[in-house]
Amino acid sequence: MLTEEFAGRVVTWFRKNGRILPWRVGRDPYRIWISEIMLQQTRIEAVIPYYHRFLEELPSLSELAVCDSDRLMKLWEGLGYYSRARNLKRAAEAAVEKFGGTLPRDAALLRSLPGIGEYTAGAISSIAFGLPEPAVDGNVLRVVARVTADPRDVLLASTKKDVTEALRLIYPTGQAAGDLTEGIMELGERVCLPNGTPLCESCPLKELCLSRKENLWEAIPYRAPKAQRRIVPMTVFLLEKDGGFALRRRGETGLLAGLWEFYSVERALTKRELPEYLAPLGADMASLTDLGKKKHVFTHVEWHMHAYRVRVSSLPQGFSLHGAEEIGDSLALPTAFKPFYEKIKKAV
Repeated sequence: MLTEEFAGRVVTWFRKNGRILPWRVGRDPYRIWISEIMLQQTRIEAVIPYYHRFLEELPSLSELAVCDSDRLMKLWEGLGYYSRARNLKRAAEAAVEKFGGTLPRDAALLRSLPGIGEYTAGAISSIAFGLPEPAVDGNVLRVVARVTADPRDVLLASTKKDVTEALRLIYPTGQAAGDLTEGIMELGERVCLPNGTPLCESCPLKELCLSRKENLWEAIPYRAPKAQRRIVPMTVFLLEKDGGFALRRRGETGLLAGLWEFYSVERALTKRELPEYLAPLGADMASLTDLGKKKHVFTHVEWHMHAYRVRVSSLPQGFSLHGAEEIGDSLALPTAFKPFYEKIKKAV
């Protein structure tokens, strides 16, 4: 069971020990929203330069709403999980239409915007507006599960719902609400560690923590084993014609939606098989350059890629030519393809 003492200890600890981060300067809901979306699935250190660059380019919600999609994807390039960026723009457009270009102070209305779920609505509500709304992520689940010695699977929606409701009963208002939200998350990141031995002696909750008393920290939090990722072999072709390279935009749904990609085949082709796929494009096989192999891991799938550069006289249907400089400056290329692009850029 969580108590108000739990909340008070976390708030006091955070006010003394919380890191100075760019999105913690002021309580601007737009900036907090951008940071929370960027921080999903991404380390703080990696987010900071993206955060600064994004806000220099798009300092307000209204400017995000009218941002060109290619420009937005270029700003997001390298952060991954690109649906986050698409939802940012959709949410900004909806906020301009429904709420006069501002984020609403009501958590339910925040959740009505694309890409804003329970966690993000709670973070904005508590940090920006001082409302007693919990924001429960993996760090929060780990801290609460260990303090209460909860043996349940933290990946279950029912566990997250119960933790959220338990926190809501003890949540303060005003600045303390935001400090509690950020404090629990920071404890999970820096003290109640996800990997390795937790730093219990540095934890403000050590006297309350049942997992510490019963030496259960290795077993809690419990997560049911995940299914293995599907492996997809791919042969990638960087097709060159008239000084440009063939690209097409991926569809608007599915993996890496809306980004640009090189021509590829979902097979690990042998060198003997390459002419069969390249001959219809008028390939100059003498120009074929092996760009090597790379593996890229997504949440549920792995791409095992082998790439080649080759000059052709025609392009596959749906592809268009783009110079190496244009690709680097204007087009959002998935991180999976970046190592191959870097090789051709150096050779151009």
